[in-house]
Amino acid sequence: MMRLVRFALVGCLGFVVDVAILYPVAWLGAGWVIGRLCSWLGAATCTWAVNRRFTFAMAMAPSWREWGAYLIANSAGGVVNYATYVALIEAVPATAAHPYLAVGAGSVAGLLVNFTMSLRFVFSKA
Repeated sequence: MMRLVRFALVGCLGFVVDVAILYPVAWLGAGWVIGRLCSWLGAATCTWAVNRRFTFAMAMAPSWREWGAYLIANSAGGVVNYATYVALIEAVPATAAHPYLAVGAGSVAGLLVNFTMSLRFVFSKA
């Protein structure tokens, strides 16, 4: 249970990184939908780095392979996250006006999927 709490806390950091990347990328012309793909990659990279030490206490050095496995494993939750985000941006005026609300809803929607995939397939030696 403690790992899930830590994973959720790291997810809060990921939310901040996601929004911090999303807004400038969207304003530079990518828009809210394409911009979110860029911001998700940045947030996923950040959460991988923090989760591997804080949540799963990995002692071995990080590797490109582990990062790739994390991105692939968390793509399932990423799809849930992104689908929730796009649905809210397209259908709910409040989230279209304030996209960070949709980012947060998407993050919560993908949390358990990402935790399970990370625990079973990326950090199973922890």
